[in-house]
Amino acid sequence: MINLEGQVAIITGGAQGIGEGVCKVFCDAGATVALWDVRDSGAETAAKLKAEGGKIFFQKVDITNREAVDGAVNEIISAHSKIDILINNAGIVRDKSILKMTQEEWDAVINVNLSSLFTTTQAVLPYMREARYGRIISASSINGFAGAFGQTNYSASKAGVAGFTRALCREVGRYGITANAVAPGFIETEMTSGMPEEIIKAGIAMIPVARIGTAEDMGYAYLYLASKQAGFINGVTLHANGGAMPM
Repeated sequence: MINLEGQVAIITGGAQGIGEGVCKVFCDAGATVALWDVRDSGAETAAKLKAEGGKIFFQKVDITNREAVDGAVNEIISAHSKIDILINNAGIVRDKSILKMTQEEWDAVINVNLSSLFTTTQAVLPYMREARYGRIISASSINGFAGAFGQTNYSASKAGVAGFTRALCREVGRYGITANAVAPGFIETEMTSGMPEEIIKAGIAMIPVARIGTAEDMGYAYLYLASKQAGFINGVTLHANGGAMPM
């Protein structure tokens, strides 16, 4: 198994869903994890994983707020002296057809899913550059490539993550830092649990491995890209969707 012992990782949106799965996988791999989330339930998630042996702590952070991000980063540096890995996982949906979508619904999704990457990356990059090492991995989505009805805001944000990643890798590679993205497909989370059974079955029927993905499946995708062994993987979007075509 990939070993992250001695490495410090920030995982945004870690309170539940894919983020919680990534936190668990990284804790199992030995990383010290800073679980960032705007929800207080992040403290419960961190406590649960800590009870299972994980080195993890919760910071309540609004990733759209630069002051909050800078403050949390400063706390980590003060306690641990470095940040090796940044996982930009946090994301929201505000689904509506474009003629019904409000400006606020558009802005909320773009701000959380895309603009926050600028804020978090700017905050950690100086420390990674000084250390001449880092892994920055961000959450795209199959719908950033295929699109989805009622998701012009979400699909635009996730396509933007892929473009951000391709450009960022050209700036940071010389410092021993890689920038990659993961594009999940149909994943079992709190959001999908409320879907009608026939919709879930139809979605699974389109996946060659014949099952829905899990949060831990995504955690292992992130784990490889975060590893020292993935040092020559840079600027890519890893499509983790069981073989479902993104287009």
